[in-house]
Amino acid sequence: MRKSAVRLFSIMITGMFLCAPALSALAAGGGGEPPAPPPPSSDTSTKNTKKKGKKTSSIEEQRFAAGYRAAYATIYDRQDFAAAIEQLQALGHHDRADVANLIGYSYRKLGDYRVSQIWYERALKADPNHVRTWQYYGLWQIEQGNRDQAQYHLGRIAALAGTQSEEYRSLADALDKPPGTGLVY
Repeated sequence: MRKSAVRLFSIMITGMFLCAPALSALAAGGGGEPPAPPPPSSDTSTKNTKKKGKKTSSIEEQRFAAGYRAAYATIYDRQDFAAAIEQLQALGHHDRADVANLIGYSYRKLGDYRVSQIWYERALKADPNHVRTWQYYGLWQIEQGNRDQAQYHLGRIAALAGTQSEEYRSLADALDKPPGTGLVY
């Protein structure tokens, strides 16, 4: 009985943490790019990592998720991109698409397009189907004046998530605006 109660409590707490960023974004009125979702919640079983073959405990996964959420809040709530980069790099999961994408996004917001591009490409190498990276990298392409490349990214999003997805609509809206209008994403 006690194990069941502890497990239920853990699930409830995890659910609250996963919903908090979305509720915060809705309360703030949204605008601009939609925030990247927190990483998927982990179950309580032990998992094997792909690269090292060693087991990762659920405690390590919970620490990662908490660190990711903290970096997420640093980006979307405080817009402290330099601090977020440090937080994300400290997680030690540079080859996860969601982490690499947010590092790329942060560098882009800081105006370091060269380094931002490196991180977006790293995210897509980790997961070629990571829709949010296609969106953010597409916005990067627009900012660089590469509208044809942004159109390619839009096509990738359509194939992966459909034309009704938020990622597709965001990039399509940006492409609909005339070049050189000083768009901020």
